[in-house]
Amino acid sequence: MAKTKTTFFCQNCGTQHAKWVGQCGACKEWNTIVEEVIKKEEKRVWKQSTTAKQVSKPLKIADIQLNPEERVITNNNELDTVLGGGLVKGSVTLLGGEPGIGKSTLLLQVALTINQKVLYVSGEESQSQIKMRAERLESNNSNCLVLTETNTQQIFKNIEETEPEVLVIDSIQTLHTNAIEASPGSISQIRETSAELIKFAKETATPVLLIGHINKEGHIAGPKILEHMVDVVLQFEGDRNHTYRILRSQKNRFGSTSELGIYEMLSSGLREISNPSEILISKKDDDLSGTAIASTLEGIRPLMIEIQALVSTAVYGTPQRSTTGYNLKRLNMLLAVLEKRAGFKLGAKDVFLNITGGINVDDPAIDLAVVAAILSSNQDLAINPNVCFAAEVGLAGEIRPVSKIDQRILEAEKLGYKSFVASKYNKITSKNHSIKLILVGKIEEAFATLFA
Repeated sequence: MAKTKTTFFCQNCGTQHAKWVGQCGACKEWNTIVEEVIKKEEKRVWKQSTTAKQVSKPLKIADIQLNPEERVITNNNELDTVLGGGLVKGSVTLLGGEPGIGKSTLLLQVALTINQKVLYVSGEESQSQIKMRAERLESNNSNCLVLTETNTQQIFKNIEETEPEVLVIDSIQTLHTNAIEASPGSISQIRETSAELIKFAKETATPVLLIGHINKEGHIAGPKILEHMVDVVLQFEGDRNHTYRILRSQKNRFGSTSELGIYEMLSSGLREISNPSEILISKKDDDLSGTAIASTLEGIRPLMIEIQALVSTAVYGTPQRSTTGYNLKRLNMLLAVLEKRAGFKLGAKDVFLNITGGINVDDPAIDLAVVAAILSSNQDLAINPNVCFAAEVGLAGEIRPVSKIDQRILEAEKLGYKSFVASKYNKITSKNHSIKLILVGKIEEAFATLFA
């Protein structure tokens, strides 16, 4: 019997310490060091193949042959887009998000629609519960096998018997291995079970999808090294009080991290939103002040978003500044530019800014739309709902150009907008646009054009 050994781990960042200390020296958090009992056995859970492995040798970079990555199409267009074209064989994908946001629903939908043999392993729900959800999703895949197990030894025995082409684990925090004497969800258990699954994925070229819980700070629970070990880290975002969900890529070794997937949560599951502008722009009959439409980019996808602003006289001595989905410091900068460069007295006004749909946008191209919404609310004059904005505002009050202006214009034109306000310094390659282009160079010109 191996001698029992204890060590100390930081529950926040996973750093190992020789003894207990009050503050972690790596992440500087207090009272996060806990003692865990570990006992490693020589026997590994996933046995390496008996065939002799080829020894790697250094090669000149010019002599290295490029092999195209073979991808598995999930038949979920939004997920395939975020992944960069589908699941890469042998890749490990980690999906995190708030409790109840729809992580299990999304991966169960993938398991029921993908044209592959899938083993869906759940440590949180029974087989009957998964069956009830599968019937609600109104999709059936005879190649989808469901296993309720948390012990990795038993999981790998079933894998050897069924030989799945895709493996789904729900969730990594519920698994445990007999090689470690620690409770499920602890730092050492997550690290060990993840290492075994990654080893299995690489040796068998089987895509593995992991669901990960998050802590109260919004980070994936467990050691930070977990995100470094996997190939892809996806974040499922949204408000449980709203019906839409946003899938973002935080790390992707096989594609871009700037792609975005949008879903709508229905009783029958997650519906893919091919035109996100339909849920990000509210439908209204009357023209209301303080509203402007901006064109932003998420990856290579142009989106039309609605920006709402409310400007009112400050009741208390200090004016309030509040934003939802927008950087508060950037709002303060734009208000200072309006006061200094354009002469609008907003220093004694409360300013509230909201990007509808609950999404967070950090694209500087929406600056002009933010300014237009603020001025519209301040003057109590409505902006024509058929006008769209895409320009950055500089500290001198100049309207600066933005990237990929042609894509933004084409998207606005396709959605039926009549006018497009942009910087006159933008280089617009195509001149055959049916939409009216309004090119301005300063905030004063934009104000005169909109509210003349």
